Amino acid sequence: MSATNFNTKNDTYRKLMGNGLTYTIPPFQRDYSWTETEWEDLWIDILETINSDGEPAHYMGYLVLQSNDDKVFDVIDGQQRLTTISLIILTTLKSLQKLIDDQVEPERNKQRMDQLRQTYIGYLDPVTLTTRSKLSLNRNNDHYYQTYLVPLVATLPNRGFRASEHLLRKAFTWFEKKTEEYIRRNPETDKGTALAQFIERLSDSLFFTVITVTDELNAYRVFETLNARGVRLSSTDLLKNYLFSVLSKAVEHDQELRILEDRWEKIVGRLGSESFPEFLRVHWNSRHSFVRQSELFKRIRKAVVQREQVFHLLREIDEDIDVYLGLTQPETSEWSSSCQNSALLLRLFGVRQPFALLMSAYRCLSIQDFEKLLQICVVLSFRYNVIGSQTPSEQEQIYNKAAENLSSGDYQSLSQVLTTLQAIYPTDAEFSSAFTNKVIAPNKNRNKRLIMYILCQIEGRLSNTELDFDSKRFNLEHILPQNPEEGWEQFNDEQAEALVNRLGNMTLCESGLNRDVGNREYEYKRSMYEESGFALTKRIAEHYDQWTPDRVIKQQKWLAQQAVTIWKVSQFPG
Repeated sequence: MSATNFNTKNDTYRKLMGNGLTYTIPPFQRDYSWTETEWEDLWIDILETINSDGEPAHYMGYLVLQSNDDKVFDVIDGQQRLTTISLIILTTLKSLQKLIDDQVEPERNKQRMDQLRQTYIGYLDPVTLTTRSKLSLNRNNDHYYQTYLVPLVATLPNRGFRASEHLLRKAFTWFEKKTEEYIRRNPETDKGTALAQFIERLSDSLFFTVITVTDELNAYRVFETLNARGVRLSSTDLLKNYLFSVLSKAVEHDQELRILEDRWEKIVGRLGSESFPEFLRVHWNSRHSFVRQSELFKRIRKAVVQREQVFHLLREIDEDIDVYLGLTQPETSEWSSSCQNSALLLRLFGVRQPFALLMSAYRCLSIQDFEKLLQICVVLSFRYNVIGSQTPSEQEQIYNKAAENLSSGDYQSLSQVLTTLQAIYPTDAEFSSAFTNKVIAPNKNRNKRLIMYILCQIEGRLSNTELDFDSKRFNLEHILPQNPEEGWEQFNDEQAEALVNRLGNMTLCESGLNRDVGNREYEYKRSMYEESGFALTKRIAEHYDQWTPDRVIKQQKWLAQQAVTIWKVSQFPG
């Protein structure tokens, strides 16, 4: 992103609202949604900065704006914060108006009120009492804001309005009470001066990191960059605003726009705002050539430029939502138990690369072939990602190539899909070698569940049983303890550290038995293992009279041999 279309700086609220600058929340951005939880947090932060012994400033986070002239700005992210601060300013102006009405220094307070309004709210026409506002809200909120809040209507109407308009009214009333309480707690200064000082301190103490871009594409890149760094911004709102701006250019009937907006909100409501961009990328890749998240908005903006294309996109999104939710939230899906279990395993593995292909397969193949492909993707993911720890970028493009061929009709069968996937199927030799050297530290719950899954699958093969790896009836047993005491002199410190989290050093143990063996020496553990109901654990006692570094490696090689036969796709050569 070049410097000519991207600018960043830190600004106080005073600088943001000065010099004739105006801000518009685009028509289809999210409605006002803050509630008392957010109001309370902001109010506490304000008090901590404006009090005499408080912090010198409070950081309000990122503000993403779009402008071509640096005078008029579209608020791409930050509308909730800007709207709420504006409401606080307006409640303070209303308190000044009450002083004027009560003839408390009316001339001085009138001067204060006019100056503060012009600085932070906008110019009020004395004849029409309409305001050229510095801030305009979206299409659902601006009428209430400009008609009732900006003019400081004495009694705010509360019937026949949207939920977000009720939130605006409630926020105004809530902050009105808070400002009055604050002024009452500072009786040493006359009320007019105290109110003016409150606004001035607030505007100087609240500051933002302001990012200004020239168009939607650059704004989306900002979202992706910041989101990758853990700063969650509403890229979903930007996508929504662009798509609906395409419609608004062609559609004259407001009712149709509202219907489309309702559809969008239902879609995002089912997925969640933060999940929507990832869903959209999976959806797009299931039907088109591969695109990375950073280029997704550019691709959509190029492809969706007419009203009909927006409708088409929404219909296709509707078609794919259930599949995505089935893959990400399998417990709530209506899929077969086999499909649910496979999706749960992909989630355990932390693997999403096959999603675009699976979405395409659900549309284009039979449900039986979809179920088979889902199972194959579990094996592929286990070999390639979990054990092989190979780079997923090339793998994802292979999956997408198969998805694109399915969607275009070039592939019409599961066997054709598998010819493409063979490129990312590690051979038996590669898989066995990676498994033999695999280390998984059970320091996180996900890692422990993964180890339990692996051992339960191997146990199931030995004893011809099916085990729930999340069962509380048995636990993970380290043969060489994680904190060895006496009786483990055969391992020096370096060997113990290197081998304790090798899969060959782990087995299954009944929960009560696991507590009994604890950190005891191997001779004692072996006698307990002989009584175990697990074939895997009993085998250790039968085959190893001692437990030494070379026995850990030998056991893991044996486990690798079992794994090759368990996690195998019969259609692929070994």
